[in-house]
Amino acid sequence: MTKIDKVAKDRVAAQLLAVSELVGPDAEIVPVSATTGENLDVLTNVLVDQLPPGPAFYPDGELTDEPEEVLMAELIREAALEGVRDELPHSIAVTIDEMTPREDRPGLLDVHAVIHVERASQKGIVIGKGGERLRQVGTDARRQIEALLGMRIYLDLHVKITKDWQRDPRQLRKLGF
Repeated sequence: MTKIDKVAKDRVAAQLLAVSELVGPDAEIVPVSATTGENLDVLTNVLVDQLPPGPAFYPDGELTDEPEEVLMAELIREAALEGVRDELPHSIAVTIDEMTPREDRPGLLDVHAVIHVERASQKGIVIGKGGERLRQVGTDARRQIEALLGMRIYLDLHVKITKDWQRDPRQLRKLGF
């Protein structure tokens, strides 16, 4: 039942009884309001309980079939876009240039990544005053990547202007799109 925010509680109760008599006692009837969100979580649970289990698309413990480099690039891109979405709608791409285990410090991985932007003004936004914004991007991304990989990393970030990369098919392929 929908739009329970539009009528009085006693009318909702009367309608619930009428619907229950119509569909039978075994049916689950959930009164909801999309406007206020009332009982939407209950409705979601009822619907999910009715779904048949589907096949496993990935082995247990795996969340995706994407390589770690792609996931790391997306985490860096997400961190770079955080807080500057209006200024850089989709003008950021990230490539992982190199991932090497640190020989002198076991358990540490060096990750070298490039944040690609289209214009010099965007580069300034990503770097921020005195590099402050880029440092924050690195800190946020590093935490997420370490959680993903389960190991410590050294994240080396550079920002590069790749002019009009979104309109150049060759650049799009090079950047993994």
